[in-house]
Amino acid sequence: MLFLGLIFAVSMVLLYSANNQSFDKIDNKLIYTAMALTVMWVIARMRPQSVMNFAPPIYVIGVLLLIAVHFKGITVNGSTRWLSLGVTRIQPSEILKIALPMMLAWFFQKYELSLRWWHYLIAAAIMLVPVGLVLKQPDLGTALLIAAAGFFVLFFAGLPWKVILAGAVMAAASLPIVWNHLHDYQRKRVLTLIDPTTDPLGTGYHIIQSMIAIGSGGPWGKGWLNGTQTHLDYIPERTTDFIFAVYSEEFGLAGNAVLLTLYLLILSRAMMITASAQTLYGRLMAGSITMSFFVYAFVNMGMVSGILPVVGVPLPFMSYGGTASVTLFIGMGMLMGISNLRR
Repeated sequence: MLFLGLIFAVSMVLLYSANNQSFDKIDNKLIYTAMALTVMWVIARMRPQSVMNFAPPIYVIGVLLLIAVHFKGITVNGSTRWLSLGVTRIQPSEILKIALPMMLAWFFQKYELSLRWWHYLIAAAIMLVPVGLVLKQPDLGTALLIAAAGFFVLFFAGLPWKVILAGAVMAAASLPIVWNHLHDYQRKRVLTLIDPTTDPLGTGYHIIQSMIAIGSGGPWGKGWLNGTQTHLDYIPERTTDFIFAVYSEEFGLAGNAVLLTLYLLILSRAMMITASAQTLYGRLMAGSITMSFFVYAFVNMGMVSGILPVVGVPLPFMSYGGTASVTLFIGMGMLMGISNLRR
């Protein structure tokens, strides 16, 4: 909890700078964080077995919300990902980042003593339903993250390595087919990764400007509120997906080392909880939450640094965002609940 608090404190300071020294998004983030902390505290006080019983209904509700998005969703920048609730709007795909591993962990816990190969096929079908619905939005980045969360459950449940290797070979062989089914903007993102200078004012703009910001930070950074790329509005989405570029410019390599250390400390603690979990459900959920947290951080930093395609992945506990923050805190609450059961 201490490390989460430190990252959150850094995020508030950084958000003030990234939002042109305005408090509006800070106020919103405080409200969402207060809600998330309340939910996290409640979940952390519950026994994991009690939380496990909510897995099927939460999964079904999440899938139904994804279907509702298809018919009644709000379209922003060509993607239909949100549902309006009157006073606010939610992104149902974020719910599946927790609901899917919960459902899979519940499924494997139920059949722990009679597990057969065909149970993995059923688990794969459970995973493909929400992934396919999210791909229809279209939201390739979130679909991949949901699929990764589900895969980690399958992996910790004992999915044979020969199946994993066979799947990897099949995935590699299907790349030409996948490429032909990608949307134009998704293809441009991949091509831009190879050489962003081919379209410096279009698809390559995000990567070029974020790389300039990271490089200009140097060893010690330009100082808080002194980032030129940030305050001259060169960095797009600087409060959400590209907040790491703002951080790197203002706090430099030294600041990045501190942030990475905090993330590694959280990951190491989460892995200890996973290794000492008392039940199969606890081990599968803790492992999936831990590895998903690593993937979120790695993908966000990778895309901002220009080594991965640009996808809509926030930096955990740093980026501005409502539903994503609540989902992350719920995951941390589950880890705490699993740890409390062990003690």
